Amino acid sequence: MPGFTDWLLEHGTRILVIILISLIVYLIVRRLIPRAVKATVSRRMAGHPEEEIKKRSDTLSTVFVRTGVVVIILIALFMVLSEAGIDIMPALAGLGVVGLAVGLGAQSLIRDVIAGLFILMENHYGVGDWVNIAGIAGTVEEVGLRKTVLRDLDGTIHVVPNGEIRVSSNLTKEWARVNLNISVGYGEDLDRVFEVLNRVGREMAEDEYWGSLMINPPQVLRVDKLGDSGIEIKILGETKPVRQWEVMGELRRRIKKTFDEEGIEIPWPHTKVYFGNSPTK
Repeated sequence: MPGFTDWLLEHGTRILVIILISLIVYLIVRRLIPRAVKATVSRRMAGHPEEEIKKRSDTLSTVFVRTGVVVIILIALFMVLSEAGIDIMPALAGLGVVGLAVGLGAQSLIRDVIAGLFILMENHYGVGDWVNIAGIAGTVEEVGLRKTVLRDLDGTIHVVPNGEIRVSSNLTKEWARVNLNISVGYGEDLDRVFEVLNRVGREMAEDEYWGSLMINPPQVLRVDKLGDSGIEIKILGETKPVRQWEVMGELRRRIKKTFDEEGIEIPWPHTKVYFGNSPTK
């Protein structure tokens, strides 16, 4: 037992030091990487909306921290094995052979990682964005080297391998758009309708809360369509990211209320049945 006690005092102390140092490095990585990433992103994206800077920082910080943790664990593990008297060279050689075999049989995993690198480098989307990828629409909850995690409106989590993403549509990058069609009756004065709609948009922009969500107030763009039941008018405006649906909901409410007050008809589908002339006697 004296031999074991001596070994434990000598090597056990070193192993404990390795573990403590690894833990300290881990805590430093958890603290410093997000700060460094945020400072770098803020400098490079100066002039961009704060929400966009935060999304980019959160996305990169998560990837870098997780990668750093894996590296710390691997280094600490090999140092502990070496201190315990286990020859790690055969283990490293074995890992190389296993890695080659896994690489040949896991081409889809490699494709996912490469696609993830391009997504991160080119900033296709970040945490908090609303996107449509691989036929799934939802909020980005996580972006990694291998996968992207979305949560849809039902609260369902979708895990999408990055290699499966051919086209990504980001609905909330830097700014978003109000894109709304309002239908009015054919008997309405369009100049008056345009004035009322533009007034509603201006009043929303002057509101303390709703104005803070907008970049440009919703305004009439054009007559978009002569429909079967009414004339469709296109309204466009710009909002802060992710706020377009909230703004459009309030805009619809205000338009309906104002149209009722102004006596402007909002048409609905209806059919006129004609039976022909009555037979003459």
